[in-house]
Amino acid sequence: MSEDKKRKVSLVTGATGQDGSYLIELLLDKGYEVHGIIRRASTFNTYRIDHIFQDPHEKNLRLILHYGDLADANTVRKLIYEIEPDEIYNLGAQSHVRVSFDIPEYTANITGLGTLRLLEAIKDYEEHTGKKVKFYQASSSEMFGAAKPPQNESTAFQPRSPYGVSKVFSFYITKNYREAYGIFAVNGILFNHESPRRGETFVTRKITRGIAKIVAGLENKIYLGNLEAKRDWGYAPEYVEAMWLMMQQPKPDDYVIGTGESHSVKEFLEEAFRCAGVKDWGKYVSIDPRYYRPTEVENLVADYAKAREKLDWKPKTGFKELVKIMVDHDMKQYGPEANAKK
Repeated sequence: MSEDKKRKVSLVTGATGQDGSYLIELLLDKGYEVHGIIRRASTFNTYRIDHIFQDPHEKNLRLILHYGDLADANTVRKLIYEIEPDEIYNLGAQSHVRVSFDIPEYTANITGLGTLRLLEAIKDYEEHTGKKVKFYQASSSEMFGAAKPPQNESTAFQPRSPYGVSKVFSFYITKNYREAYGIFAVNGILFNHESPRRGETFVTRKITRGIAKIVAGLENKIYLGNLEAKRDWGYAPEYVEAMWLMMQQPKPDDYVIGTGESHSVKEFLEEAFRCAGVKDWGKYVSIDPRYYRPTEVENLVADYAKAREKLDWKPKTGFKELVKIMVDHDMKQYGPEANAKK
């Protein structure tokens, strides 16, 4: 239990991911005590939050990490009773869409049933303690799948991957527990959001990191799949602010978050090479059929009017600026100074 009763306490799953790291920074900045759930691994996987990590031997800890897994209902329940959180942000998932076709059962277990395990634990906790907990579910634009753009909160879901299907389950189970048990539970339907902390196997980071390695002379090719797929790409730190805003509203609801613009993978690729000062990018890119999805999502574009009106939220970072941020970061990672240090 927190020693400071006035300080809000939050629990974040997926704490070591891109969104988890930015959200933890935001919550700490707002004075929260933050508890993060991380999976046990034989290697350190906390590099995204190393700069804000606190030694557990320090006094007045405000960031505390716990081992746990969304597949383990008992541990999730125990942590909620132990931590007594005011807010829970469920960002944990098997979140790679292409990989979800290879491990569909695992994806459904973590991305889908993991949400149910959290909601059941919250229901049990509220019934036994009389305390209320706010719950944020990280929903995804992949739920819209084949639906015609633009997509908003009223658009029917047409998922095209095991990941998208699992997120649809999580969306509806979150909504059901809100309506059935009065839990303050919200769905943030976030469209693609990127940053230098994006995982290296995701297409945007694969591109910017690959270009940096090509410029540094470490590689000579980037292997990609469908270049024609269009996505609504935004800047991740701005999207975690939207998550927090949803949790501060008087009533729980569901919100679409995006930029309202659509750009193809090819456009991202061209802009990234341009930022790096590399011409004739075609000779550095090859198509590998292994990266095609069995069923593709062609075009996602957010209609975020509700978030703009209700949350007073709107994106600040444009497409070209986002690409430049990512390219500049990776160029520094693999540039002459970085190589000299290595």
